[in-house]
Amino acid sequence: MSATSPASSTPSSGSYEVPADGPEVMTPSMTVSATPTAPMPGTPTAPLPATPPAPLPATPPAPLPATPPAAMPVTAAAAASATAIAAPAAAGVAVPLPSGAPILPARTREDAAERRAHRRALAAVSGVVLSGALIAVAAAHTRSLLPETIQWIPASFAGAFGGLFLNLHVGGAIAALVLMFLSYAAVVALSGQLSARAVVIAIVAVHVLVLLGPPLASTDVFSYQAYARMGATYGVNPYTHAPYAISPDPVFPYIGSKWSTITPSAYGPVFTVSTYLLAPLAIATSAFAYKGIAALASLALVAVVWRCARLRDVDPVRAVALVGLNPLLLIYGVGGGHNDLLMLLVMVGGVYAILASREAVGGVLSVMAIGIKLTAGLVLPFALADGGPRGRPQRGRARLALGAGVALAALGALSISVFGVGSFHMLGAIVRSQRDGSWLGIPGVISSKLGLHTVGDITGFALAGAFAVTLCWLLRRVWRGKIDWIDGAAWAMLAMLVASSSLLPWYVAWLLPLAALGRDRRLVWSAIAFSAVIQGVVLLGYIPHGFL
Repeated sequence: MSATSPASSTPSSGSYEVPADGPEVMTPSMTVSATPTAPMPGTPTAPLPATPPAPLPATPPAPLPATPPAAMPVTAAAAASATAIAAPAAAGVAVPLPSGAPILPARTREDAAERRAHRRALAAVSGVVLSGALIAVAAAHTRSLLPETIQWIPASFAGAFGGLFLNLHVGGAIAALVLMFLSYAAVVALSGQLSARAVVIAIVAVHVLVLLGPPLASTDVFSYQAYARMGATYGVNPYTHAPYAISPDPVFPYIGSKWSTITPSAYGPVFTVSTYLLAPLAIATSAFAYKGIAALASLALVAVVWRCARLRDVDPVRAVALVGLNPLLLIYGVGGGHNDLLMLLVMVGGVYAILASREAVGGVLSVMAIGIKLTAGLVLPFALADGGPRGRPQRGRARLALGAGVALAALGALSISVFGVGSFHMLGAIVRSQRDGSWLGIPGVISSKLGLHTVGDITGFALAGAFAVTLCWLLRRVWRGKIDWIDGAAWAMLAMLVASSSLLPWYVAWLLPLAALGRDRRLVWSAIAFSAVIQGVVLLGYIPHGFL
């Protein structure tokens, strides 16, 4: 028969004949006959002819995938493979199916989206570090970032980057802080795409950079040194006298105008006694010493938050990112050398001890934190109220109360022995600082910026009453087991910040570790939103001759 005669497929043992227009069914091998056969019904198929097959084409056929074509998606590669098989089959060639390596699967949309999210997360971390580095490097010559009493900064305060003479001016400082905050929010949102190592390295890097820069934004480090010298050098009680009592001392001109004449110390006796050790230091040296204490306390706080998150089954990477990369904590807290970070370290250390079932130690640390700054006292009642009679075991609650009681007695003894009854004036100093301090709080804005002093006072009293009611309601819910005790303490801290008449930017740090450890997911985003509001109001204050 001629080569153009139609070919018929005849079943044989282990093979099929393939029509000239391509394969219909693929098996381990296929053979094509050039001579048609007509099988008889009920009789076996005639044997294949012994004529040799036509020679192969000059180029070998493309290998087929190991899976049957019926199971493959219809792609260009599959069509090419079918064409490569059809050509030799039409010439009567037996074509064995290859058993080569499988084709790699295409990258799925989920994989691509995950890679994009990972790149965005790395970009966000880089944004925090780079913007923080820019602020630290330029701060010595950017007046809006410096304390009011060192606007023309002496060389001793300039830090490691003072010789670079980089000035961001107001616009550059605002842009850098906005970039830093947006990057921070993105890091928290994308923390699931980041390794713990990347986040920890970023936290340490920004802390070191801020530490190497000058004191930032606040004059509190000079107030710390003034109170220390009052007690250690001059024998003046810092709880009964304001720093004007040592006005001849060289540190006095560096104290902020609001605090130099009207306010005795509002800090706890544990902190005040500790500062006596730094009283002999030079002014610039003491400022960097307080910055170093704040930086070390902040890094230690991040470590304790990590441990607490593991005990709470909370994502530790997101928890430490929320705390350790917050721009308000870094620039104003660490940069300003504030004792709030030392207070938070001891307070969260007490939380960790309570979570680890070492309630007595937790009670001692909670009261020690109060001895640094009274703010820490908000957490202990929630730990005692945890779950009511059906929650924390009675022995655990008793150990917590016992530890707190012993520490409170020791704190009282320390206060009376060093400061006498003058330490009780601390409460009046706190009230005065709230009334005459920062304008960032709602009552402060109404009084100092709108000039409505009576309305501002009424608003302050109303907010204080609302906070008291909120505190009692949250404690009741914790006692009844309706909400977790750390969640309750976090919401109470947020309520206290909102109700504050005087609100300073680093006060946001009080909320961060509690929100990071909370099981209520709304706490994380509430902390970020509150931080954004405070950062925005502070930046408005940078604008010359503006409303704020």
